[in-house]
Amino acid sequence: MPGRTRHLPERKTMDLLERTYVREMVRGIRLIGGRWARNLISPRDTEHEILDRKGPSEVTTIDYPDERAPISSDYRGMHRLTFREDGRPRCVACFMCSTACPANCISIEAGEYEDDPIEKFPVLFEIDELKCIVCGFCVEACPKDAIRMDTRWSSRPTLDRGTAIWSKEQLIENSRPIGPTIPEGLDGSSRLESREHERLEMKRKERAPGSEEKLEERLGPDRRR
Repeated sequence: MPGRTRHLPERKTMDLLERTYVREMVRGIRLIGGRWARNLISPRDTEHEILDRKGPSEVTTIDYPDERAPISSDYRGMHRLTFREDGRPRCVACFMCSTACPANCISIEAGEYEDDPIEKFPVLFEIDELKCIVCGFCVEACPKDAIRMDTRWSSRPTLDRGTAIWSKEQLIENSRPIGPTIPEGLDGSSRLESREHERLEMKRKERAPGSEEKLEERLGPDRRR
């Protein structure tokens, strides 16, 4: 089948005003000038969500720093070390955060409490914020909920690299305004501690006198020994 021939519309001949672009320039200046005057005189909509601003001013930018955009609740900000009600850090120097860190920006040295030879604590805990890639792996890896990134503020600009290395004291100080952290669990323990406590309680009840008879009754006659 032979192809159809497409006939292009004839090009309209421009008059003198169109060839000199005078009329189009006047229309453009009127449009831009009108919006500029309206945005200059009209009050701004202070709605936090920029896309929800309805006017009369059409300005949707933020007058920073007097006006700031809302920060999401899951925003990863500066690190902080949580502490218990007695003031001790929740960190037990297990090195899981430093192991999970892909940037190798966490340095830890472990020590032992004199009254508790089992539990350890960080003698040194440092985070190099210049190396940190803000991935949040350290928060996910910590079994004690000892490190968080919910401060909602980012690192400050600095001309000295040493000030970008945050010590244990500085990281705990970031948690002072919030207070001691009591995660989900029993008596301020972490979720892992709570599950471990439940597991030990189940074992203790199974070893209690008469537990075997109760277990057989619960299993039924088909599953008795």
